[in-house]
Amino acid sequence: MTIRLYDTSARQIRDFIPLKPGCVSIYLCGATVQAAPHIGHIRSGLNFDIMRRWFAYRGYEVTFIRNVTDIDDKIITKSHEQHRPWWSIGYENERAFNDGYTALGCLPPTYEPRATGHITEMVEMMRGLIDRGHAYAADGNVYFDVRSFPRYLELSRQELDNLLQPSGEGETGKRDPRDFALWKAVKPGEPSWPTPWGPGRPGWHLECSAMAHKYLGSAFDIHGGGLDLIFPHHENEIAQAKAYGDEFARYWVHNAWVTMAGDKMSKSLGNSVLVGEMVKQWRPIVLRYYLGTPHYRSMIEYSEESLREAESAFARIEGFVQRVTELAGKTVEPAAEVPPAFAEAMDDDLGVPQALAVVHTTVRQGNSALAADDKDAAVARLAEVRAMLGVLGLDPLDAHWAGESGDRGEDLQGVVDSLVRLVLDQRESARARKDWATADAIRDQLKESGLVIEDSPQGPRWSLGGR
Repeated sequence: MTIRLYDTSARQIRDFIPLKPGCVSIYLCGATVQAAPHIGHIRSGLNFDIMRRWFAYRGYEVTFIRNVTDIDDKIITKSHEQHRPWWSIGYENERAFNDGYTALGCLPPTYEPRATGHITEMVEMMRGLIDRGHAYAADGNVYFDVRSFPRYLELSRQELDNLLQPSGEGETGKRDPRDFALWKAVKPGEPSWPTPWGPGRPGWHLECSAMAHKYLGSAFDIHGGGLDLIFPHHENEIAQAKAYGDEFARYWVHNAWVTMAGDKMSKSLGNSVLVGEMVKQWRPIVLRYYLGTPHYRSMIEYSEESLREAESAFARIEGFVQRVTELAGKTVEPAAEVPPAFAEAMDDDLGVPQALAVVHTTVRQGNSALAADDKDAAVARLAEVRAMLGVLGLDPLDAHWAGESGDRGEDLQGVVDSLVRLVLDQRESARARKDWATADAIRDQLKESGLVIEDSPQGPRWSLGGR
């Protein structure tokens, strides 16, 4: 058994060989908390949650770090626009991100450090870079000298002579316009911290290099994030960390975006779909299915139609789970192992689409067993399905999802059930007298109301269908 991952730095799929046998260390660039999250933000958390779950299933001890960038240019801009303290904006949105991760079933990270809690580590790293000749102070700023690091741009594979380095206001005193800021001198009305080179605040890239070093040491296994972070963020992280003396990350894994009309989902483009609103319209487990089941390196083009397709696909899985559970008369525990074809797909660069195909195949086999009144076979297939869904974080019988129906109006469940039963009794009476037209009309009316009616050996049952 060997897990294989696409390594951006190598531009190929590589066998995963951990630094420490039986252990895996992962650093994921988390939220910059200037605003509430949209589903594009949460996709990254979901993709790496599935990675983490698969490593755990394969017997690894996982250390998973997901940072919070709680100070940067965007947060300060929002603070001025809203006339609110920067820390108030950051904390409010940090909670919104965590609510989104939790709603969609992401396991909590091992540690979730905030940038502002690690200024000491950043000062130490800057001092080391200056001492080694890789950084310099100017006008209260501290810059990284990109020409001092010959391997700069190996990740993004750009040419230094053609590089246009993003630069912020007040970044004066650079020796080369392509040098990037490790530390930004204080400006009126902005937060600041003291350093030997003057008061100011950290640059975005320095934050992650310092926090990764603090929690994972000088070398760790996997660094993750979205494709948009390859340059400049991850490229600059590598330069800082390696120039400081760290081996840093051995594998670089990047997830693709959620797009709308072909554009990356972005607050600046006005095309974001906020998680807090989406979970009011769609069941969170359906959102997880929608965002988590495409391959992590594939773009997802957002549309309500595709969400409805995801809802219908998951309903087929959930319906099978419910039917066999009722037939068994007890909770069927997940199998000890997932089917070999599922494991093979997941080992191959987290091939979730191929793994999901195994889930649906197993569901069809289970439904065939139900139709043939083969209870033992149906229960065995359910055990396999639960094992696979558990890896994907999609097991509807998991305790995390147990209260989901309550969010959708559990207090009305009994009332609605009684009303629907009255209508179903009328439909059964029509069927008994062979009035098929009336029976079908009742079923169609219920469907138009958002209810799906399914005839089973135990009698008709209803469930919430698509919109």
